[in-house]
Amino acid sequence: MRLLPSIAVLLLIHPCAFAQTSLTLEDIWQHGTYRTEGVQGLRSMNDGLHYTVMSSAANGKSIVKYAYRTGEEVAVFIPPAMLTYAGRALAMEEYAFNADETQVLVATEPQELYRYSSSYAYYTLNIATGKVQPVAGGAQVFHATFSPASDRVAYVRDNDLWVENLTTGATVRLTDNGRKDFIINGMSDWVYEEEFAFTQAFQWSPDGKHIAYYEFNEEQVREFTMMNFSGMLYPEKVTFKYPKAGEANSIVNIFIADSETGHRVKVDIGTETDIYIPRIKWTRNAGMLSVQRLNRLQNRWDLLLASAKDGSTRTILSEESKTYIDINDNLIFLENANQFIYSSERDGFHHLYLHDMSGKLVMQLTKGNWEVTEFYGLDTKEQNIYYQSLEEGPSQRHVYSVSIDGRWKRKLTPERGHNDADFSTGMHYFINRHSTADTPPVITLNDAKGKQIRVLKDNQRLRELAAKVGMVKREFFTFIPSHGTALNAWAMKPANMDPAKKYPVLLYVYGGSGRTYVEDDWNVPNILWLQYMVQQGYVVVAMDPRGTDHRGRDFKHSIYMELGKLETEDCIETAKYLATLPYVDKDRIGMFGWSYGGYLSSLGITKGADHFKAAIAVAPVTNWRYYDNIYTERFMRTPQENPSGYDDNSPVNHVNKLRGSYLLIHGSGDDNVHFQHSMVMIEALIKANKQFDLMVYPDLDHGIYGPNSRLHLFTKMTDFLKKNL
Repeated sequence: MRLLPSIAVLLLIHPCAFAQTSLTLEDIWQHGTYRTEGVQGLRSMNDGLHYTVMSSAANGKSIVKYAYRTGEEVAVFIPPAMLTYAGRALAMEEYAFNADETQVLVATEPQELYRYSSSYAYYTLNIATGKVQPVAGGAQVFHATFSPASDRVAYVRDNDLWVENLTTGATVRLTDNGRKDFIINGMSDWVYEEEFAFTQAFQWSPDGKHIAYYEFNEEQVREFTMMNFSGMLYPEKVTFKYPKAGEANSIVNIFIADSETGHRVKVDIGTETDIYIPRIKWTRNAGMLSVQRLNRLQNRWDLLLASAKDGSTRTILSEESKTYIDINDNLIFLENANQFIYSSERDGFHHLYLHDMSGKLVMQLTKGNWEVTEFYGLDTKEQNIYYQSLEEGPSQRHVYSVSIDGRWKRKLTPERGHNDADFSTGMHYFINRHSTADTPPVITLNDAKGKQIRVLKDNQRLRELAAKVGMVKREFFTFIPSHGTALNAWAMKPANMDPAKKYPVLLYVYGGSGRTYVEDDWNVPNILWLQYMVQQGYVVVAMDPRGTDHRGRDFKHSIYMELGKLETEDCIETAKYLATLPYVDKDRIGMFGWSYGGYLSSLGITKGADHFKAAIAVAPVTNWRYYDNIYTERFMRTPQENPSGYDDNSPVNHVNKLRGSYLLIHGSGDDNVHFQHSMVMIEALIKANKQFDLMVYPDLDHGIYGPNSRLHLFTKMTDFLKKNL
């Protein structure tokens, strides 16, 4: 999770909000009327009793220290006056403390690379002396990170990894082969950033003597080019390495370098180069690195231990699957240096396991026909682990603690709904965000046993506003389609429905792995617009098809080798079920989805043409051959091995079935699901002589954020549905 840079209150109330009796698109997308208050950017301090946040004021930004128990400000830890260099105020965007919290690394002037990676101009601040000094002479670098002893900083510059001595200013260039589009040292390539969710690809050893790092050789990875229009006379090309399904990946190697001399050893990850290394992590032994290895098909996972002395490795744990293995961040090494905890789906559900350092299973820490959805960590003093799970059903999330010996378990969040915890250092406290489908988040401070100490944010004003403008409740239900596997869904219906009328229905779906919509949680994506559509006279339904998370491995993996097939069947089955309800107009059922949901909407209006009158697809995949290989091959293997799996459920190959109204929307600057997907779909629709609606947002990415873009987008979608549904 990337913490936001401040604890800013996000509740922005439009002056006329309480005078209104219904939702408006302007209040949702322009005025921020219905945004929730949140607690963000909090950094727990070493003592576990205090935290810091970055605060903004007229005279600049500061770092403020608070007490967990009281919430009171203890001190302005770093005032704006300290954040200056050479007579110039530093515009702090991010910050990080050193190990003993005597220094701060301040990140300024961000320059975005990809969706999650940016370079910064970094400065170090000695809190006691007030001395500020630039890192790398103030040049733009990536991922500046203190050494454990805080005497040095490592960073990536020009695709090479450097170490700078903060006392002498001397630098050691640990690598010298970095070159754009060929070799990257110490940070990830595009596809690792997107699919394995990390950008910094180096780590200091616990004693600071070594740095383990990735080397990406992307010479054989093919390039993708987008055009950036931006009002220029001649549009500029944006070119980057993007490995599509079945295409060559970067060749990845892991090195361990002496942080002072630069001497390095290559970690033995095997002779096969067409593999993935999704994670590395130092163990409690400063001379031993753990390396996770995944084969290209992602159905065999190995945990290796590597020697910092010579790079030799031994495999201590392996898993194999007939389908695929998901990667997570739940590996922790215990302070006794003899055991580790890891999570796995090996018994059919995602659970936590305790192993010794030889890989032998000591015990399964959690067990049942339910999923562990977050692993918060271990209280090393009390020997308790903390996690979030779905023990009370796939729509409910609760926080639990369990002793590491399994003798007792405690539920820490009593109220139904969605609970998500952020624990302090040492697990003394946790901040809990609790909401339900019908109540905005209440954020509380709790002790380690779950006792509520105080309310941080209650969103009472938003609660009152939601009632004032007539937001309706979500009605959760389950139905059994013809294939016999129950599907979970919810519906929102217009208030005071006329029993003599039949209403149009909008089916809202994502449907891909990693996200579910049928959750007892306030913050479902686009929920305010869906509430607005209910006020316009639509019944809105969300459904999680087969292939989605939170119902065990078999349910999630049922779509293997045929993405889109079962999910589309479930969308059709949902339309069939809805058509039997007395208040539904079976001839006015539509679909809306974004990304994977846009893919399913495109299949719904083509393969499901008998059941859907209209569909909106935003940034859809239209042929998995054009998407990145790590994600796609996880579920589909390669196009060379599984051509029918790619082609049979590509919307491009079913456009001749289109009879209803279809709105296709895409940002031309989407570096994730490329605009190419929509261009190929457009070409197929034209060849089939099928009319459709199209909206393109120049230079905007997958999220379609820009000045007025969201208001324009949702106005466009609203008008389309009013006209066609």
